[in-house]
Amino acid sequence: MKKNLLLIVALAAVFMSCNSTRITKTWKDPEASVSIDKLNKVLVVALLKDETSRRVAEDKMAAMLNGKGVVSYSYLTNEVSQKDEKAIQEKIKADGFDGAVTLRLIDVEKDVDYTPGMITSYPMYYRSFSGYYMRSWQMYATPDRYTTTKTFTIETNVYSITKDKIIWSGLTESTNPGGVGKLSNEVTNAVYKRMVKEGFIK
Repeated sequence: MKKNLLLIVALAAVFMSCNSTRITKTWKDPEASVSIDKLNKVLVVALLKDETSRRVAEDKMAAMLNGKGVVSYSYLTNEVSQKDEKAIQEKIKADGFDGAVTLRLIDVEKDVDYTPGMITSYPMYYRSFSGYYMRSWQMYATPDRYTTTKTFTIETNVYSITKDKIIWSGLTESTNPGGVGKLSNEVTNAVYKRMVKEGFIK
């Protein structure tokens, strides 16, 4: 019975660690829907400060688009000023993009939980001089513990390039995802499932 209980607890812990992401809010253009089979090209953009994280996140998102995703780090090069909105708009339209998907880190919330240590000792009579002298009284302590929990809030937007407007938006929260790759996978999977459920992706 005890072994079964430990197994259940272990499996629950694994399951919880495998998916730390939940959708908190979404919005959808009531007239918009997308069929991935009919798409030509989709620009994938991760707005993250760290270049390595940006590339990992864009690669993960592009992989979900069946070869139709184009990562921004290889497309929006120095040839086009990223500060020139009109130039970017014209380039994307001229190159035949249907849409764009953006992922942006909005907030990181950090919580620190404190668990005081436990102090144990030998029985009380060991604390007398004679007990201490005869039996060498000792004290053992379990150190205090600090557990840090990080919650990442990610905004995902989908834009129609042909109509030049936003057609879907969602917020996700991920708790201790364990790296940018895992975070990107979880967010992408959660968002994709919600889009299908809402009828946004056909």
